[in-house]
Amino acid sequence: MTQVYKVLSVLLEYPRKELVDNWDEMRQLVSDLPELADEDKSRLNGFIEWASALPLTQFQAKYVDSFDMTAENSLYLTYHLFDEQDRERGPALIQLSELYKSTGFEIGDGELPDYLPLILEYVSTMDDASSAQDFLKQTAQVADIIASNLEKNASPYAPLVRIVESHGLLADVAA
Repeated sequence: MTQVYKVLSVLLEYPRKELVDNWDEMRQLVSDLPELADEDKSRLNGFIEWASALPLTQFQAKYVDSFDMTAENSLYLTYHLFDEQDRERGPALIQLSELYKSTGFEIGDGELPDYLPLILEYVSTMDDASSAQDFLKQTAQVADIIASNLEKNASPYAPLVRIVESHGLLADVAA
């Protein structure tokens, strides 16, 4: 089940040629996720169909318009939890970095630890779906905010963020 988080991580990152060159592999990965709900598979496949129809530069422009040009859609989760100058934001980022380090998960230079694709990549390394969902439970509120903002603009990225939100909410149901 944690494989879906890797797929989401890749789809929510800035689009690169490597992704565009491997749409068939991505489609296969989605179809090979037996525990994933049909609704989530449909959302993923819908996004892949939309994105795969675009040239790379247009796909990249849509990404930048969706996330980089509109602060309300930021994929940096602490942006939505704290005011930009809030003194609590720094410690939250440090705490998340320390958690990654304690589990041997390394983040790239210059990347903030609260970047949603990075969080999803981290969750994809967890041994079991229950732990992953428990971790994602902490992101559900922010994922809802981001997805709602994306939905206001009819962004094709909104369904991907809704999947993240729903998996975080599953931890509540399972508890």
